[in-house]
Amino acid sequence: MSIILIGLGIREGDLTQSAERALKGADKILARTNTSESFKSLNDYSVQTLDFVFGKSRNFDTLNKNLAKEVLNAGKTANVCYCVDGAVSEDEACRIILKRDKNAVVYEGVSRVSHIKNSAKLSCATVTALSAYEVRTLKSCRAAVVYDIDDEYAASEVKIVLTDLFGEETDCSFVRGDTVKKIKIYEIDRQKNYGMTCAVAVEEGEFLKKERYDFADLVHMVELLRAPGGCPWDRAQTNQSIKGNVIEEAYELADAIEREDDEGILEETGDILLQAAFHALLKEEQGAFNATDATTGNVKKLIFRHSHIFGGDKAASESEALGVWDKNKLKEKHMTTFGESVMAVPKNFPACMRAQKVGKRAAKSGMDFLSPVSASEKLWEEVKEMVEAMQAGDKSAVFDEAGDVLFAAVNTCRLAGVDCEEALRAATDKFAKRFVECEKLILADGKNMTDMDELELDYYWVKAKNALKKD
Repeated sequence: MSIILIGLGIREGDLTQSAERALKGADKILARTNTSESFKSLNDYSVQTLDFVFGKSRNFDTLNKNLAKEVLNAGKTANVCYCVDGAVSEDEACRIILKRDKNAVVYEGVSRVSHIKNSAKLSCATVTALSAYEVRTLKSCRAAVVYDIDDEYAASEVKIVLTDLFGEETDCSFVRGDTVKKIKIYEIDRQKNYGMTCAVAVEEGEFLKKERYDFADLVHMVELLRAPGGCPWDRAQTNQSIKGNVIEEAYELADAIEREDDEGILEETGDILLQAAFHALLKEEQGAFNATDATTGNVKKLIFRHSHIFGGDKAASESEALGVWDKNKLKEKHMTTFGESVMAVPKNFPACMRAQKVGKRAAKSGMDFLSPVSASEKLWEEVKEMVEAMQAGDKSAVFDEAGDVLFAAVNTCRLAGVDCEEALRAATDKFAKRFVECEKLILADGKNMTDMDELELDYYWVKAKNALKKD
């Protein structure tokens, strides 16, 4: 018993002579559908169509599995020819059959994709082609052909994906059989009729005139800026010279997030990506790695660290998930001691942030205070020692004890569940607002802050606090 897969092509008469000989020798002929123009090539044969499988399939993926199952089952008891419109290589059910039956024979047909590409007169040599029912898997590409746009829902899905990749105002070709219509991408779901011969073909325009750009385009832009004849400033930069920009852009993004400014978040997120693209390209020029290496490493790291999702670990809560993450991170970094983890905290972190992270990592060894109250006792102890150093006039000791006070304060806040960096930032903002209000009240009374004693300043300070509370 055997299975032969036959591509019927696009039109009646596309059937090859080899395929016709196979059909004449078959015990059973199955066809994916009788709705295509090329099905007419089978008019002289006794054919069982599998259109009924479409109705019992929940989605495109299930449809192809069900079609493959029908053909494979038939092939167990008969010599079967399975016919599909277009080319065998473009049919997902045929690909499934070929994986399951290594002895299946293929008689290829005229490619639907080639027909659509030629009808649309695409100039791009490399084209990504897929069914409308799997269009959500389409990634960035120079040109795309999407076929099987058989209803308005499929057209809407195609429009959404192509809009994201190419831009809604980009021109595309809407192909229906042998007719071609030039439309904008946003018009894809506004056509009058849809059917199995409907498809869309689109390709990106000139680089500087594209509507949409992805990360690869961003890297290419930096390449253009650093190329001979490019921007003198960009060509002069190194990883060292622009390292501070990453920190600056990260703070600007955090500021936009705090302000809940979506336009700001959009812009600053783009600036962060630019820094990543710039550093990756600089390293590619040095022969160290490229942007794809960086993104690959990041995705693989996420897979490895989320072993409770992609592996055998279990995590039912946020804290358990974090525990799995930390365990995998230590394994990934080849860290065998808690000390290695503590020393791995970057030294160029803001001091408050670094202190909290160091304390948190050290605590995983069991070396920590029992509670924020016990940590506060250490804080008061350090404050006392700092006062004694100040009274003794020992500047070196004051410096050391001041650091101990700050670190003890961070530990106390950490154990109380406070993000110290956020808390200090909020306290600084609060002080700044009160100071401005205080000065405003003093000036309104015709006075000068520098001429006031401590008691007067306290009076206006309290007044400023009360004024801000009312607001």
